[in-house]
Amino acid sequence: MLIVIALSVAAKLPGNQSSQAGSNAQTPVTRSSITFEIKNLGINTGGSIGGLAAKVNFIPANLSTSSIEASVDVNTINTDNSSRDEHLRSADFFDVARFAKISLKSVAFKHKSGNNYTGTFILTIKDKTKQIEMPFTFLDKDNTSGFKGTFKINRLDFGVGSESMILSNDITVTIDCEGKKQDAA
Repeated sequence: MLIVIALSVAAKLPGNQSSQAGSNAQTPVTRSSITFEIKNLGINTGGSIGGLAAKVNFIPANLSTSSIEASVDVNTINTDNSSRDEHLRSADFFDVARFAKISLKSVAFKHKSGNNYTGTFILTIKDKTKQIEMPFTFLDKDNTSGFKGTFKINRLDFGVGSESMILSNDITVTIDCEGKKQDAA
């Protein structure tokens, strides 16, 4: 069975659907979330980024043909502090006027055990591209498939902010999403 999940921010609303590229199939999203955590003055703080758009073709029995492409809209960054959010959108951090999207594209997948996998991805933030590893769990139940994975990056590797005595360089990102399965056409 081919697992296809197409996600978009509009698809989170009841009754909305997102079209898979290259297909006339409609794939409703049931849930998605991208969160991040960073230490600020030694205290964990974080937020979320929305606007997730993804094309997922994940076939556990055939990982070599599986693929994931996703992006998020950095304009949607939300830390529950509007002045901090505006600062994060500025040229000091994400520079959303020039780089409105963060993208993630799979390179390879490895099965670890049970529902656990590791994906190698190309992550692009601003004009910087780095390869990352993300362990994730793939859940497949009835009509729904879901992914949950976490990875860490050094924000300075992507030109996000500058050296700081109060802000950690390491950011932990968690991606958690579900979508309705559909058979390959």
